[in-house]
Amino acid sequence: MKSPCNICKLLDMQKIDIKKMVRKNILDLKPYSCARDEYSGEDGVFLDANENPFGKLNRYPDPHQKKIKYKLSEIKSVAVENIFVGNGSDEVIDLAFRIFCNPGKDKVLSFAPTYGMYEVSAKINNVEMIKIPLNKSFQIDFEKLDNYMNDENIKMIFICSPNNPSGNCIYKIDEVLQKFNGIVIVDEAYWDFCKNCSLITKINQYSNLIILQTFSKAWGLAEARIGMAYADAEIISFFNKIKPPYNVSGLNQKAALKALENHAEFEKRKAVILKQKELLEKKLPAIDVVKKVYPSDANFILIETENADEIYSKLVNKKVITRNRNNLVKNCIRITVGSSLENKKLLNALKELS
Repeated sequence: MKSPCNICKLLDMQKIDIKKMVRKNILDLKPYSCARDEYSGEDGVFLDANENPFGKLNRYPDPHQKKIKYKLSEIKSVAVENIFVGNGSDEVIDLAFRIFCNPGKDKVLSFAPTYGMYEVSAKINNVEMIKIPLNKSFQIDFEKLDNYMNDENIKMIFICSPNNPSGNCIYKIDEVLQKFNGIVIVDEAYWDFCKNCSLITKINQYSNLIILQTFSKAWGLAEARIGMAYADAEIISFFNKIKPPYNVSGLNQKAALKALENHAEFEKRKAVILKQKELLEKKLPAIDVVKKVYPSDANFILIETENADEIYSKLVNKKVITRNRNNLVKNCIRITVGSSLENKKLLNALKELS
């Protein structure tokens, strides 16, 4: 675990009445109680959940992912009651809309360009999405943000840091938390690759702060679909209240636990990725078709080219698959840092296009 820096030390608690922000139907909801809520032991003759008595995958998994939460609590120095485990961060995002936003009435805010699922979830839940452009340095434009701070229908703000697709950390998030009385969701999917402190250290300071992290990136478990939310215990209680009963499979829970128990391998692989990123950052600017390499705090690099659509297609023809982000940042392509061999193929393919 990274040590908290001085700027992350807790100040006076900013307490907000969470219940006032929760939809009335969610407050009134009586949650579903599954068989494993009534009996949580691991030994016994299980005749309570209408499971098949035969097979190796015949039993329902732990609906509360207790072993994962205990391990995360140990690693992150966060209390178990402040942790929610979801079927990827996308489930956590969707549940947040269901908890805090009334369809057809409430709004949420994000900063463009950013991760597209915030807007997709907003549309699915019939919630208006306000998108404020980031400035030229891909940082928050507070002058523009201030224009929306008095809109009582804005219930959530999404901040992706390090941001996708730009790759940089977003600064002055404390200022957003101090200005806004709604829910602030900081998506730290790429935080493990970043040198800055995680805002997870501030969930006890700001009761309206939700931190998203994931096993999909640095932990190498994208296929397992496991995301985490860290927040005030009251917020976590609402996530647990409305989630599906068995939202994370037993197979995926075991994969996460195996990864968490091998932290040395995690650090080793992360170091390789960061070293390969440094290599790409040095070599990409020397290639003719690359016009600009944006600074990155993540495991990917955004580059500006002469013609992103054309370069992307030519790379595909060479079986090198990148992400065309021309629709978000003009003439830009996002490149994930791969293995040494994969990165060499990328560099050679780009040189052949010069």
